Amino acid sequence: QVHLVESGGGLVQPGGSLRLSCAASGLTFDRYAMGWFHQAPGKEREFVVSISRSGSVTLYADSVKGRFTISKDNDKNTLYLQMNTLKPEDTAVYYCAAVVVAGKSNVLQGLGEYDIWGLGTHVTVSS
Repeated sequence: QVHLVESGGGLVQPGGSLRLSCAASGLTFDRYAMGWFHQAPGKEREFVVSISRSGSVTLYADSVKGRFTISKDNDKNTLYLQMNTLKPEDTAVYYCAAVVVAGKSNVLQGLGEYDIWGLGTHVTVSS
């Protein structure tokens, strides 16, 4: 059975950093493009960043460019999101998602393009 499990969320002050992890099981990790999405209270789930199955191509939402970094360790079956210079508006539940793709360079940003989701991890940025 396929599972994605996020971890690393928590409470952090503005300007601080967090590193999220997404551990995958039950799938051949290097066949999957992956992404991070977030959902703030009362808002719809939104794209944050995605990465190709090879890990060589990334795509960032404008709101996180220069602050967040996605990476993928195909040996450890784990996806990461390094979040720096956090802002109160980054407060949300963060979800990782995966979809099998043929191309090694495909990056996807639509919610409907992913078919495997984790349950999320909460990130709160507040003083």
